[in-house]
Amino acid sequence: MLLTRSLTFQYPGREPFSFPDVQCAVGENLLILGESGSGKTTLLHLLAGILSSASGEIIFNNTSLSALNGRARDTFRGQNIGMVFQKHMFIEGLSVFENLVAAQHLSGVSPDKAYLDQLLARLGISTLSHKPAHQLSQGEQQRFSIARALASKPSWVLADEPTSSLDDRNCQNFTGLMEMDLTGKPLSWVVATHDQRIRNYFTSVTNLY
Repeated sequence: MLLTRSLTFQYPGREPFSFPDVQCAVGENLLILGESGSGKTTLLHLLAGILSSASGEIIFNNTSLSALNGRARDTFRGQNIGMVFQKHMFIEGLSVFENLVAAQHLSGVSPDKAYLDQLLARLGISTLSHKPAHQLSQGEQQRFSIARALASKPSWVLADEPTSSLDDRNCQNFTGLMEMDLTGKPLSWVVATHDQRIRNYFTSVTNLY
């Protein structure tokens, strides 16, 4: 279960954000809707422990993320949370597969190359395994970003505007990926976007204004 209570955050010299409380059970999906500047990315980064809130609490499965120090939050994130960033993250010069191996290593999880092979196959990008990540097309990079987020077999995937630059067909492909049993265990997606096309795929929706 993911729970937040009375979260606030302020960037220097800017108006503070006050976020509505959210709740999402393991195996369920949560959509966070809001226009540019509403704090969607900030909220995702708070949930991931990348940023620290000014006040309030974040709880993942009885673990208070707000109570952990920076190093402990990094460890918790590596073991439990996958991230799909707006800007695709990869290590320049490494192949797609090598990037996924590196993601497992950086997350502190046991190497599992067989799982990575299966993951690439389920995402339809097995043939790209040995291709340099920076040479992928936009659609291929989107699927690679999802594979990278899932490499450590997380319980939660936090995705920031994953469909904003996708056409309708690829947008539908993304929602189809969320329904796949890719990790072999309950998986929750928390998606922050302004894209109204995917609203109907979520039973739980939080609006930021």
